[in-house]
Amino acid sequence: MLDHTLIPQGVRLSNSLDGLAEIQQPDCGAAVCARAPSDAFQHWIDTLPPAQLPKARVIFAPRDVLNTVQDIFAKSSMQSCRHSDQMIQDITALADQFAKLTSAKWLRLRLDVVTTNACRKFHIDAVTARLLCTYRGTGTQLATAKVDAEPTHVHTVPTGAVTILRGTLWPTKIHTGLRHRSPPIEGSGETRLVLVLDPLDAPMEEVCY
Repeated sequence: MLDHTLIPQGVRLSNSLDGLAEIQQPDCGAAVCARAPSDAFQHWIDTLPPAQLPKARVIFAPRDVLNTVQDIFAKSSMQSCRHSDQMIQDITALADQFAKLTSAKWLRLRLDVVTTNACRKFHIDAVTARLLCTYRGTGTQLATAKVDAEPTHVHTVPTGAVTILRGTLWPTKIHTGLRHRSPPIEGSGETRLVLVLDPLDAPMEEVCY
C-alpha cells in the first residue's frame, strides 16, 4: 500500500471509486482509489499463462463500452469464467466513470501485457487525463521529481488500485512536480497486465487489436 506519511504532493487517496472525482479539484494531480482485489481473483489472473492475457488498443464511443470490452475478451485466448466476467464488468464500470469525469466523446482503451521496462522514466503523459489500473503485477509508481532527476521517494500504487492522472493537456496547471512511471521489471520474469484509458475528442486513430 502507499505510505500515507510519504504521499507525493498533489495525490488524493480514497477507498471508493467515487473518490476519483477528486481529480477535478484544483490542487489534485492524481486521484487513487486503493481498492484490493479478492484473493481468488488475484490468484486466477496471476497464474494464467501470459499468452492468454487479453491485449487491445481500441477507440470507441462511451455508449459502446460493454460491447467493446466483451469483444476484446472474446478475441483473446482467455477462457470465459466468473473471473473473466468480473473483469469485463470492472473495466466497463471504470470506463463509464472515467468518461463521465472527463466528459469524453470517445475513449481510447489499451490492455497492455508488459514484461519489459516500459516507460521507466518518470514523466507526465501528453493527454488530458489518463486512467491506469494494474490487474496483474507491480502497480504504477508515483513520485515528486524534477525533469531528468531521480526522485528521493518512489510510491508504488497497489495492484488492483485505480489511478487517474492529469496530463499535460489538462486545462489548468499545478506545479507539484508529480510524475509517474511503469515499474522497471525487465529480467525479473514478471508479467504485468495494465488497463489504460484516455479521453479523446475525435476518433483520430484506427481501431486495432
